[in-house]
Amino acid sequence: MLVIGIMEQYIAFFEDLPALYKLAWVVACLGLVWTLELVIPLVRHQYDKIKHDGVNLVFLSMSMVINVLVGIATVGVFYWISTSKVGILQWVELPFWAELLIAVMALDFIAQYVAHYLLHRVAWMWKFHLVHHSDTKVDATTGTRHHPGDYFIRELFSIATVIVFGIPVAFYVFYRICTVFFTYITHANIELPRWIDRPLSFIFVTPNVHKFHHHFERPWTDTNFGNIFSIWDRLFGTFVYDDTKKIQYGVDVTDPLRDEDLRYQLGLPLNKSIKTDKDL
Repeated sequence: MLVIGIMEQYIAFFEDLPALYKLAWVVACLGLVWTLELVIPLVRHQYDKIKHDGVNLVFLSMSMVINVLVGIATVGVFYWISTSKVGILQWVELPFWAELLIAVMALDFIAQYVAHYLLHRVAWMWKFHLVHHSDTKVDATTGTRHHPGDYFIRELFSIATVIVFGIPVAFYVFYRICTVFFTYITHANIELPRWIDRPLSFIFVTPNVHKFHHHFERPWTDTNFGNIFSIWDRLFGTFVYDDTKKIQYGVDVTDPLRDEDLRYQLGLPLNKSIKTDKDL
């Protein structure tokens, strides 16, 4: 009971987590993975890291603006859920730890796996997602390289999941804190020993696992959609694990020489010269 009580207090901390703390967590995660990239790099990219990361952090700033605006709009959603008892978790009585686990797994499945899968399968959504895949020097900052349209779509899936499952705000913020860590660590240009990475990959998305998703062509581009848990990819047959030395970053329908051209990247969704098999 003592452990459960401590857990409840810990999670309650996230309910009113100041924005400054959230920003500090982003900076801390970036600082950690940047250090690891220097110590145990998977690929020794020949590039201007400051310029590359600067471009990706511009996309991050856009996502942060959207996150703030959506956050303001969803204050009423969380209040409505708590007062009207809307959603699955509001209708059942489960142990605290079980409700937290269900909330995190539901968000990871619907707002990450399903949303990500559709971003690859639906032609107009894929055009937004191309920005993320067009990075030819994948590192930690690639994790936050999203076209505003791409990020907004993901936010809509998150809100829908919150409503359907009646997820409390503290659980939701805890989940977002977890996704920040996994987003940076799985995109980080680091090489984990196979004896560490492979066992972890049976449950979690690891750095090696997600790198195959950033291979420049199918079928690997359309695999490993998960963010925290790899079990969704394993369940639905979209999991792959191979030799990371075979990976070539980028995507085969965009200009690899313009992966740091902000105007070109932001215009990809409306660029009619770019044709993919998803348009057929």
